[in-house]
Amino acid sequence: MEEKINSYNQEEPEEKKKKNSLVSGKKILFAVAAVGIAFVAGRYTAGSGNSDDVIITREVEQKVETIQQVIDKLYLEKEDIGAVREGVYKGMVEALGDPYSVYFTKEEYDAFQESYTGEYCGIGASLLQNADTGLITIVKTFKGSPAQEVGMKTDDILYKVEGKEVTGEDLSEVVSRVKGKEGTTVNITIVRNNEEMDLQLIRKTISVPTVEYEMLDNNIGYIIISEFDEITTSQWTEAYEALKQQGMTSLVVDLRNNPGGGLSVVAEILDTILPEGMIVYHEDKNGQREEFKSDAEHKIEIPLAVLVNGNSASASEIFAGAVKDYEIGTLIGTQTFGKGIVQQMIDLGDGSAMKVTISKYYTPKGVCIHGTGIEPDIQVEFDAEAYEKDESDNQLQKAIEVLKENK
Repeated sequence: MEEKINSYNQEEPEEKKKKNSLVSGKKILFAVAAVGIAFVAGRYTAGSGNSDDVIITREVEQKVETIQQVIDKLYLEKEDIGAVREGVYKGMVEALGDPYSVYFTKEEYDAFQESYTGEYCGIGASLLQNADTGLITIVKTFKGSPAQEVGMKTDDILYKVEGKEVTGEDLSEVVSRVKGKEGTTVNITIVRNNEEMDLQLIRKTISVPTVEYEMLDNNIGYIIISEFDEITTSQWTEAYEALKQQGMTSLVVDLRNNPGGGLSVVAEILDTILPEGMIVYHEDKNGQREEFKSDAEHKIEIPLAVLVNGNSASASEIFAGAVKDYEIGTLIGTQTFGKGIVQQMIDLGDGSAMKVTISKYYTPKGVCIHGTGIEPDIQVEFDAEAYEKDESDNQLQKAIEVLKENK
């Protein structure tokens, strides 16, 4: 999860809707989907034995009653029954030990849906959480955003929100606290070079495209995808077609600091550049597989370079993995994040929801990159000092060199 940035939604033309049949009707995600679920009665209701397959046994019920009696008798303050119930649900999911499986209250779920489908009020920063350390880092700040205005930078560590440490907390909940009504203030503490910095930001409506593009010298097209949201497919199409009309003879796709997004979205985009064949597939614990394939209608015919780094995650890695497996382009930069698992959002019917890890995904050649990431074809460490000095981008320059050689 990350603080999403979206600008607008567009209705897909009928032709595109038909083409989207290459992906499932339900939204499998790294972002959002809502489907019904039927629970197995014996597993989630009170049981009579101590079987490992039964969650709520009589022993558990008795312990809950004992804890409640202690609270009723001794707890100093007034108990918030609603908060306690939500805590039970959250605890059940957190006990899975999976940082990507999360329970959402109604308010949290509403905020999550908003972040995926439209504008939101926040600070204008994309966030990423390390599954091992729990650290939350700033992946990117957006032009004109409150985050950029106060000087937040990529790789800053988000340490506190309103004085409360957030390391190890669910990223969705942290994002919901960072967001708020336009014009309100949020106090954030970041860590940079082992030093704490207290920042006060005024929230505002964030409306930033997920795709930016320009034509570089020598007719080299340059497309930056900041994340894969619902609106990204149409923005990609607009950028790709515009550059072709301008005479593009080679292309750089920049996925650096792209934390991911929707699986169906990245599959649609890859279908416009891949030859006919497998894009990606994911497989659940029962061995059931869902495949995403490209057709023979489109295939990129010009030299391609893709920029990646350690913050290129999930859907970005699907893009990079497909390009690498089909050998249609050159990956340049540093090793990617290594998130090769898929989450699905389950609407629980009362406004709340649960995001749960359901499967692992595999590149066209059957490689699962979870925990390892993707090694670029050409390793180039980013020269941050040079960029700070004059905004020279050595990774992008390397991509340009490679494309010139391949012409």
